[in-house]
Amino acid sequence: MTVRQQTEQMEHEFLAPGASFADGSRGRFRPEEECSIRTCYQRDRDRVLHCNSFRRLKDKTQVFLAPVGDHYRTRLTHTLEVSQISRTIARALRLNEDLTEAIALAHDLGHAPFGHTGEAVLNDLAPHGFHHNIQTGRVLHILENNGKGLNLTWEVRNGAVCHSSASPLPATLEGCVVRISDKIAYLNHDIEDACRAGVLREEEVPYDVRYVLGRDKAQRITALVRSVIAESSAEGPGEIKMSPEVRDAFIRLREFMFAEVYRNPQVKEQEEKAQNLVKQLYQYYYVHIDALPGQYREAAANEGKARAVCDYLSGMSDRFARASYERLFLPKSWDIP
Repeated sequence: MTVRQQTEQMEHEFLAPGASFADGSRGRFRPEEECSIRTCYQRDRDRVLHCNSFRRLKDKTQVFLAPVGDHYRTRLTHTLEVSQISRTIARALRLNEDLTEAIALAHDLGHAPFGHTGEAVLNDLAPHGFHHNIQTGRVLHILENNGKGLNLTWEVRNGAVCHSSASPLPATLEGCVVRISDKIAYLNHDIEDACRAGVLREEEVPYDVRYVLGRDKAQRITALVRSVIAESSAEGPGEIKMSPEVRDAFIRLREFMFAEVYRNPQVKEQEEKAQNLVKQLYQYYYVHIDALPGQYREAAANEGKARAVCDYLSGMSDRFARASYERLFLPKSWDIP
């Protein structure tokens, strides 16, 4: 037996009945020879980790646009926190930790620069609309690897595309774990970032939320993770959920964050500038398709200019988008010798 086959055998001995077994995967879009060491989900995790889109997450906005300070979250640090929470839950429930990690690392690869602000602009401009979870599917299946895609397993692509509340539930319990872990991560680390920015004080979190979930980030995450583990089942079809009391407090916390942070004028004061930047870049490249790299010019010919421009812009980091705007629209200094 190969190392991979031994791992697949151990999965059947240890994992819960509702887990996703690597040797039962629905496979890849393009069949490939199996690795002798890694299972299909381990290979997918590594492909995501080493791809260009993953590295660009380090300079993509989470909530605060262009914050001054080293400790604010980016899409990359958010992704790593989601991965860790997801793996903790998956391990406790005896789900497939490799599949869970692969989905978690991939789930935000389709985000545009400047976070949900950039996403909203592209959604308004593009006739086909723009949603970061759907774009994640395009990144994984088409855009990465110079237009060849990463050729991931069906389960990883499904979990990544379905991580958003606006999408159907993922087909696997591992995907459902990532979906709930994404929310646990961002609500709690956004509170910490908001307190660091002076937008919020920990004491302002509603008393009923603090009573149920705890008085700081560590207590809240622990309470939420424990509730998911205690209330969820990986037997048979299984279900990933929280207790009613914890779920209600969690919903209350989310409502509070939208009212006090995500729609806060201090947080949103830079959004109009970011919106104008993305809008002007979109309009420029829509008219000047020849200015796009070759992969995107080909996409424009095959799928239309709007799709190609969205693909190109959504792949930009915040820093690259600002540099592109400066190069295209701001005058250069005249250097007189």
